[in-house]
Amino acid sequence: MKPTPTYQTLALPARITFTPAVVGLKLLISFMMASLFLLTSCKKETEVNPSGSLTANAGPDQSVQVGQTVNLDGSASNDSQGKPLSYQWTLVRKPAKSTVTLSDAASFKPTFKPDEIGEYELELAVTSTNGKSTDKVLITASVAEPLAITANITVKTTLIDRVLNPDLPDYIVTKSIDVNNELTINPGVVIAFERDVRMNVNDGGGLLIAKGTAENKIKFVGVQKTKGYWIGVSLYSGSNANTMEYVEVMHAGSRTVYSTTKAALFMSGGSRAQIALKNCLFSQNDGYGLYVLDGGILREFAQNSFTSNTEAGILLNAENVAKLDAASTFTGGNGRNIVDITPSGIKGTNEVAWNGFNDKTPYRISGDFSVDAGWKLAPGVTIEMNRDAVIRVNTAGYLSAKGTTTNKIVFTGADRTTPSWKGIICYSQDSKNELEYAEVSNAGSSVIVSAKKASIAIYGTKALMSVKNTKISGSGGYGVFVSYGASANTDLSTANTFEANAQTNVLIEK
Repeated sequence: MKPTPTYQTLALPARITFTPAVVGLKLLISFMMASLFLLTSCKKETEVNPSGSLTANAGPDQSVQVGQTVNLDGSASNDSQGKPLSYQWTLVRKPAKSTVTLSDAASFKPTFKPDEIGEYELELAVTSTNGKSTDKVLITASVAEPLAITANITVKTTLIDRVLNPDLPDYIVTKSIDVNNELTINPGVVIAFERDVRMNVNDGGGLLIAKGTAENKIKFVGVQKTKGYWIGVSLYSGSNANTMEYVEVMHAGSRTVYSTTKAALFMSGGSRAQIALKNCLFSQNDGYGLYVLDGGILREFAQNSFTSNTEAGILLNAENVAKLDAASTFTGGNGRNIVDITPSGIKGTNEVAWNGFNDKTPYRISGDFSVDAGWKLAPGVTIEMNRDAVIRVNTAGYLSAKGTTTNKIVFTGADRTTPSWKGIICYSQDSKNELEYAEVSNAGSSVIVSAKKASIAIYGTKALMSVKNTKISGSGGYGVFVSYGASANTDLSTANTFEANAQTNVLIEK
């Protein structure tokens, strides 16, 4: 049995009385505690920023050359509150004849190229929600004086782009010079030649490396920009490093470079001069743009242009014709828009192929032409023969001229009159001899063989040629003459078209 608990009673006074001072103190304490509770349970911040500031900065003043790209820079402009900025550049002052404009006036880094000597003052206006600020920058453009080249190149030399205006010379050649060591010409270099001056790149050490770019071409020009002002470049060096890429050769041809011939670039045959030519322009020269003598070597040839030369754009031997590419152009207002081929021929042990050109330039053979190896003509090729010239397909060679219905191979006279050249004579016994989808016109100017005139003669024991789907017209004698043990396809008379030939279309003698 649990014991019964006992309790003590707390005695309280019958009435408690508070004085006013005590009440006030208690209220103050209660208010302070409540405020402390609110502050600790919900913190509140208010950020008040002072008014922002804006500063435009157009960058430092600059001194540049005419033609040099000026890079303006407003990136140092500042808004103290980091607000987004808008930029606006204004060209407030420039030389009187200048026509320059900015690449992007609303960019913080626009560019321009001064085109005249003088001062260019620009103002930059920067705006944000804090207002507008402006600043100015001064660009002073000048031109460096060209250096004179008065001595031969006897040590390894590099010519740099000193004057950034592509219309002004970096160097002036004041007298004819010999290049007897390596000469490298950097992109953008302009070399001006005084009257009747030439540059010879000699064998036995001389070497020319002139590699420009599509944007920064190298230029060989006359001090005065007129046809025939300086002589040109003569290449005798047989180095396989000779190169010209993106080079313009203009205003040459004041005097002959070989025999009676003028040319902006002459390549000697005796020293087996060689060069790679790519993306070059030969223009406004008195004479030929390029002359490759028999023995010279076009190591590479691609996408070159020949315009406004008083002769043809190019004169070369048959050995180099196969190097010519379809994309090069020869029809831009030259005295003769042709590829001019010296009296020579096809020789060697391999088949030689001649291609057609995209601009339809004809080949013109200036004299008798011997075929002593395989000679293959692509569809679309046109061969023009000078007066009384003949094509001889000898026993060691063959002629394969196979066009198409829409892209025929053409043999004709240079002056396109009837008759003007001798024709084609085939002594070869090779079964590859063929004319198909071709045209042979204006031949038969004089006797080709056995007292006969003919556009085509197949002559000699076992000589053989197939002629089909070919038009033979305007002959001064027979269309086709087959004799002395030679043979042709049996349908020779019916498989071809004959028109306006002076004698019988086909004469076959046993």
